[in-house]
Amino acid sequence: MNELPFIKMHGLGNDFVIIDARSGKPAAGIMFSAAQAAAIADRRTGVGCDQLITIEDTPRKDSGGHAFIRIRNADGGEVNACGNATRCVGAMLLAETGEDQVGLLTGADLLTVKRAGYGLITVDMGTPLGEWNKIPLAVQADTLHLDLSCGPLSDPAAISMGNPHATFFVDQVSEIPIALVGPELENDPIFPERANIGISQILAPDRMKLRVWERGVGLTLACGTGACAAVVNANRRDLAGRRMVVEVDGGELLINWQEDRPGELGRVFMTGPAATSFCGILDQSLLT
Repeated sequence: MNELPFIKMHGLGNDFVIIDARSGKPAAGIMFSAAQAAAIADRRTGVGCDQLITIEDTPRKDSGGHAFIRIRNADGGEVNACGNATRCVGAMLLAETGEDQVGLLTGADLLTVKRAGYGLITVDMGTPLGEWNKIPLAVQADTLHLDLSCGPLSDPAAISMGNPHATFFVDQVSEIPIALVGPELENDPIFPERANIGISQILAPDRMKLRVWERGVGLTLACGTGACAAVVNANRRDLAGRRMVVEVDGGELLINWQEDRPGELGRVFMTGPAATSFCGILDQSLLT
């Protein structure tokens, strides 16, 4: 393969290298190794991104999805969910198909993406998983009050939004040295698959500030699943409502957690922008 085209997109600064590997595309069928993904994500010697995304054919014709998206973090590790990436790929496919709604399969769920007006995109992020073994945790524990602390942080709530999250609630987000405590908490033995670490400051019943240390990435300008997890955990703790504006370093996301149904937590909807930065061709030296 001589040319491997890509598009660089971001959702509030959470940025992605997106490669269309569907049938009939120049990159059809390509599969990246962890080392190749990390090389592409490197901000000094590669393109630079928080996640490498490949758009692939759906594995099952009856899945209801327009495409499958494979997500690799900057360290090369594959993960099941990324809300901002889903929004960006969804925006691409909405423009491509001209339809009002598309379905994207991830490793976690089939997610529906719709236009929300004013350049915004809404993603149905699915149902939170609050059971300890589904997050997962290494041992059975109270997921609303996890026995975990580091420096000034303690007593987080844990939830899965397709990947594991722990949310700490503090009085002032700006006072927390997240770059120091984030790596230690991400890799705590309680999280067998590591975890995304959110630090939330409740401003009002419908607004919070949030910073997220993302596993395999580091501090991000925005984390879609992290924003969803923070709203779910805030509501579970009776700290806020189900519909909240989440202020992240890159801007604002609107999170709407629907009411629960018998035996099942409500689905979470995330609304925010999706932007294109540039298009390019990957040099083959990055893939050796």
